[in-house]
Amino acid sequence: MKKKLLLLFLAVSFSGAAQQITLKKGAIIDAIAVNDSISENFALYLPTSFDFSKKWPVVFVFDMQGRGKQVLSMFRQAAEQQGYILAASNNVHDSITLSKNVLIASRMFNSVYAFLPIKNKRSYTAGFSGGARFASLVPTFVKEIQGVISCGAAVANEGVLSSKNKFHFIGIVGTEDYNYLPMRNSQKVLNKLKFPNQLLLFDGGERWPETRYIAKAMEIFTLMALSKGIEPKDDTFITNTYKGNIGEVSALLSSQKPLRADKHLNEMIRVYRNFKNIDSLKESSKTLRKTRAYRVLNRAQNATFFKETFIKEDYTYYLEEDVITYNYNNLGWWKYQMDELEKYESGTNIFEKQMGRRLKSYINALIADNIDMVKGASPIDEEALLFLWMVNTITDAKNYSPYLKIISLSAKVEDYGTALFYLEELLKIGYTNTSELYALENTALFRITPEFNKVVDKYLKDARYETIDE
Repeated sequence: MKKKLLLLFLAVSFSGAAQQITLKKGAIIDAIAVNDSISENFALYLPTSFDFSKKWPVVFVFDMQGRGKQVLSMFRQAAEQQGYILAASNNVHDSITLSKNVLIASRMFNSVYAFLPIKNKRSYTAGFSGGARFASLVPTFVKEIQGVISCGAAVANEGVLSSKNKFHFIGIVGTEDYNYLPMRNSQKVLNKLKFPNQLLLFDGGERWPETRYIAKAMEIFTLMALSKGIEPKDDTFITNTYKGNIGEVSALLSSQKPLRADKHLNEMIRVYRNFKNIDSLKESSKTLRKTRAYRVLNRAQNATFFKETFIKEDYTYYLEEDVITYNYNNLGWWKYQMDELEKYESGTNIFEKQMGRRLKSYINALIADNIDMVKGASPIDEEALLFLWMVNTITDAKNYSPYLKIISLSAKVEDYGTALFYLEELLKIGYTNTSELYALENTALFRITPEFNKVVDKYLKDARYETIDE
């Protein structure tokens, strides 16, 4: 047993560096220095099958908060299954410029290439949300990157895509994620430019996909490398993955999901056309599209997409107008919109259910973007912030944060009426953190008012200051 365990450790000397580091296979190693002259570092994962005698594919995973170890944990199981090395910088961040982030990523790439046996033309990038958007930009600047796994984000800048610098884009998104429609539209652009691409769908909203979807993306990259002769021929791998995909199509049909089944068939046609006769796949897709169930669902889905596009345009237009004019009178309109989305969610039309959830996420993301823009301006328009937080209490009513911010900012300008209203609304939805409440910025004078303490005592029975009835 001891002998087997020893095989899991590798001693590696960095070229040009004074340090020697021991790498453990099958575990995430954090804070590996890029080199001895700068403070940048990265997390690394080597699959348990790793061997220095052969070359390996690598996925560089990005998190825009520099959480290398955490982001690798989301890819670790898939990398173990598919035989990929993982690396993630601890220094990329959304608070610094794109050019600086690209340089940080490039230094990590060079470090990994210097001491690990990486297969030529088998380097990929990946990420979730903001990290995915950055991952899709990297191939524009770093020619070694052959593909991108983008979880929950469309291509960051379609304007920089060039047919002279193609890379393989694999998107993974939930059908209730507000990025779902943009990623479908992005796939159309990629198809037009003849970029190899796939879009993998799962049921759910804005979240990390399950391991099997990430593993599927890595599997597709391996199949593409086999088709180009980058990897040696492996008929067993091709046959097994093909059977697995056929099984997934059958499962989707059994679940009454003909649209998803047809999409999967068409992704298979793209992947396996260089390995097999795909006439049977084409015929299956053709037959499926002629069925009444497919045609009815396809019409319903397209109608929903059309409606969703117009609703999103309304949200974008009216929020911008309302913020500019501080249109408090329109808060009722936003409440009406949320009630309409609730009707979609509680209805029987599956596509409208999904649309309702996507639109809820979209408006909250739109509000967050507007808040960031207001905070980034100088001077900060505090009334615009106040309005945005008020809208946010309508669109995300169970989130305590906007209520607390409204109370703090209203108390700052001694608008105790507004502060008191949102204090009571906050307590009505179940807020109980009195320590946070009594430490809230700008509320020292507000907290000693009888009105504040009566409301706190009514809901929490924990007022710190005694109220005296006159």
